[in-house]
Amino acid sequence: MKRNKLLLILWLIPAIPLLMLIVWFLTPKTKLVVAIVDKTVLTRDGQEHISLDWVLNQEKFTKTSKKRYHVGNDYFGFFPKDKERFRLKGLERFTNNQLKQLSDDANLAYFTDTYGIYKKEWYNEQNAERSSGILYGGLSTNDLDFLEMMKAKHKLIITEFNTIGSPTSVENRNRFEQLFGMHWTGWTARYFNSLDTAVNMELPKWLVQNYKAANNKKWPFKRSGIAFVSDFDQVVILEDSTHLSNPLPYIVSSKYGQDKFSLPEKIKYPFWFDVIVPNQQINKRVADFKIYLNQKGKIELKKYGIPESFPAVLMHNAADYQFYYFSGDFCDNPISMTSSYFKGIGFFKFLLFDTQDPMERKSFFWNFYRPMLTTILKDEVGKKK
Repeated sequence: MKRNKLLLILWLIPAIPLLMLIVWFLTPKTKLVVAIVDKTVLTRDGQEHISLDWVLNQEKFTKTSKKRYHVGNDYFGFFPKDKERFRLKGLERFTNNQLKQLSDDANLAYFTDTYGIYKKEWYNEQNAERSSGILYGGLSTNDLDFLEMMKAKHKLIITEFNTIGSPTSVENRNRFEQLFGMHWTGWTARYFNSLDTAVNMELPKWLVQNYKAANNKKWPFKRSGIAFVSDFDQVVILEDSTHLSNPLPYIVSSKYGQDKFSLPEKIKYPFWFDVIVPNQQINKRVADFKIYLNQKGKIELKKYGIPESFPAVLMHNAADYQFYYFSGDFCDNPISMTSSYFKGIGFFKFLLFDTQDPMERKSFFWNFYRPMLTTILKDEVGKKK
């Protein structure tokens, strides 16, 4: 009897992935037209919007009644080609009538990244400057016209980190802020597991050089910490122990966020984020960034007018319009589209990341981004029925 049970278990283990794939295949499709805007696509894997496509594919949301979304094709923005060639297919080429038609057809708009592509990245130039010659990027007037139309038609709008950051013009940034009741302070930030230039080869050269230029050519940091960068390339460093009691930034969810979107009470976030000030009469704070400052760290942030706490997720969900702003690079996670074809893959998520690694971002996708976005999209589909 024991031998039979063992044989059954040994047979079921390899059969589970096949069963998950079959169940996914048999799940009915649901049409959900998403206008995805991504201007920062260096490779055809669409890293800056892959998390969105993963959720769309896992939940069988399709662009037509039959056709699924393809991460390399179904967006507006920068399209890389072979041998340093590219094609621009953003909303800038649309007439006003075409924008109106798109706003009629789309159920929602999702702006994942407007930072763009720079010559030093595309042509592999050895340039230590933060940005050197933009090929394409920034929130355009046509982008804003489209967002305004979507808002007027009470459509769902999702935007995230760097929608209004550099290289977006001040005029377009101000227009976005007035449209959606929020203000960017001009600061972005990121955690680094080592600030030692002899150890961490991935520290941006421009970050170190800009700090040195304003601090007598000194870079005294050796431990982990958080780098804040202003829109004018001013750099503020918060180092572990010196300024921080815990070097990792965390996202802390409100009770509403935990109940509505199944968000964890708190989760680390080691990637890029921006510092937003919301109009709280318009937008609800679903989750906030928390930085664990000691007294010296508090003084350092105050010196530069950077708030100690600021939103990670903003929401306006009312009869007039629906809007979300994610204050981090939430859609950019190191995941594979392959796993999205297996129904119930979430039950095995604990096998897919190592939370002991402070730099890993897969746990953020599985425990924060995926449940939140899935809920948002399912709610949108529910309104159509």
